[in-house]
Amino acid sequence: MQELTTMEKIVALCKRRGFIYQGSEIYGGMAGMYDFGPYGVELLNNLKAAWWKEHVQIRENYFGLDSAMFKDPRVWEASGHTSGFSDPLSECKKCNTRIRVDKELENVGVVADEKMSEVELGALFTEHKAKIHCPKCGTNEFTPVRAFNLLVKTNMGDFTGENQVPVYLPGEACQGIYLNFKNVIDTTRAKVPFGIAQIGKAFRNEISPRNFLFRTRELEQADTQFFVRPHENKDAYERIKRERFQWYRNMGIREDNLRWKQHANLVFYASDAWDIEYNFPTLGFDELEGIHDRTDYDLTQHGKYSGVDLSYTDPHTGEKYVPWILETSVGLGRMFLAFLSDAYTEDKLGGETRTVLRLAPSLAPIKVAVFPLLKNKPELVSKAKEIYKTLQPIFMTEFDDNGNVGKRYRRQDEIGTPYCVTVDFESLEDGTVTIRDRDTGSQERVKIDKLTAVLLDKLKS
Repeated sequence: MQELTTMEKIVALCKRRGFIYQGSEIYGGMAGMYDFGPYGVELLNNLKAAWWKEHVQIRENYFGLDSAMFKDPRVWEASGHTSGFSDPLSECKKCNTRIRVDKELENVGVVADEKMSEVELGALFTEHKAKIHCPKCGTNEFTPVRAFNLLVKTNMGDFTGENQVPVYLPGEACQGIYLNFKNVIDTTRAKVPFGIAQIGKAFRNEISPRNFLFRTRELEQADTQFFVRPHENKDAYERIKRERFQWYRNMGIREDNLRWKQHANLVFYASDAWDIEYNFPTLGFDELEGIHDRTDYDLTQHGKYSGVDLSYTDPHTGEKYVPWILETSVGLGRMFLAFLSDAYTEDKLGGETRTVLRLAPSLAPIKVAVFPLLKNKPELVSKAKEIYKTLQPIFMTEFDDNGNVGKRYRRQDEIGTPYCVTVDFESLEDGTVTIRDRDTGSQERVKIDKLTAVLLDKLKS
């Protein structure tokens, strides 16, 4: 029986096998910051490539974008971030640890309405404060609730230190899509309905980053914004929802670990909002990806603040209107955590317990590992290196001669490598090697001159 996967196990594997490191670790670490290690960056890049293929490469009416990180400060005023992008904060009176009030209320079974004012939330917090304790020192004496803006200020362009209008790091990546709506229309074949896709950085001055990659202060977001004629959003919205849910299934996520949740309390600009939730280890079901009907709010706001007409004119009818926007948005850290968690398995193989990442081959950081049976036999090492060099331009390949073959198999299982190729003395005699399957442990002999074709076929299937 598969043992319960916990966040502690995932974190331990990530550190042990070079997927994720704590940011600035040698200086004691920085809260909410993480570095992707050698295998982590490969998995992350594979996730990005799979997402990009789905949203740009195989679609005729989606266009890619990579917008600048720094933007005119008025962008964040127009979007509502300078006034409304905040979380409710309270501080422990004893140790000064800051807590996010709405999340602490959730932890004791009290759900705060998203539309609550600061005063109303403060009253709710006071009512239930006896059940809430500081996560650091355990006391329950806190300061009054106040709003804490999440935008990260910079000194970009401020050479005197007197800049009264700070330039911010992006609170969300998608604003660059709205700013370039007209540019894409003017320079491509785009006609409504069409979409723009982007993968970009976002920064949030989180009060209490926690739960590993789930809530961080620096994140990468994969967003699509689909522009439609006003009030012609329903069919497209339902289609987008179906496609996004099915994509996770197609990429290997188990359906029983996914579910839908509709937002009960909508933000002021949205007419509908749903989350795809994933059953994260230890945390349970929580938001993985959001799908939102944003109406015409974004283009209307940026048109108003910039003075530029962001309406669209239908080339066939001459009708002029501001398109509505259907958004998908997922944090790649959360996506990474979901795929890693879903693939994490503990089972028995050959009478031994092992940990294995059953990642889809297209996502696996290393596709093929090549071993010499013995590292102290030059003829085996030479032949294994020769094969490794042949495969390297075609697959992400690793050469491994550290420890006995059994230990090498276990190491490759833990990083999710689908196939291992072992060169032994028989290889020198008859030109065959052993291919070992990650999931089943089964082995087969293959001619070296057929090896590339066999691996391509296996990885494709």
